[in-house]
Amino acid sequence: RVQMVESGGALVQAGGSLRLSCTASGLDLDHFALGWFRQAPGKEREVVSILSRSGRNTYYIESVKGRFTISRDDARNTLYLQMDSLKPEDTALYYCTTVGSDPNAKLGFSPIFNYWGQGTQVTVSS
Repeated sequence: RVQMVESGGALVQAGGSLRLSCTASGLDLDHFALGWFRQAPGKEREVVSILSRSGRNTYYIESVKGRFTISRDDARNTLYLQMDSLKPEDTALYYCTTVGSDPNAKLGFSPIFNYWGQGTQVTVSS
């Protein structure tokens, strides 16, 4: 059974940093393209960042470019999202999942296999 477990979320002041982690069991993360998504209260879930299967290509939505960095540690089977210069508008529940190519989706990828964890809450105070 596949489980995705996100962690690292917290309450932080604007301008602060957090590193989110996503650990998978029952799944080798290096076999898939991966993505971080977020959902703020009253809003739809949106993609934040994508890491290609090879790990060589990364993609970010415009609002987080230059502030967030996605990466993967194959030895730990863990996906990360380093979040710097956090803003109140980054407040959301963050999730990781496997993604596949989708030219109609933002950043060209959309979730596949429906592997979702409980998410980790990021709250940025102004």
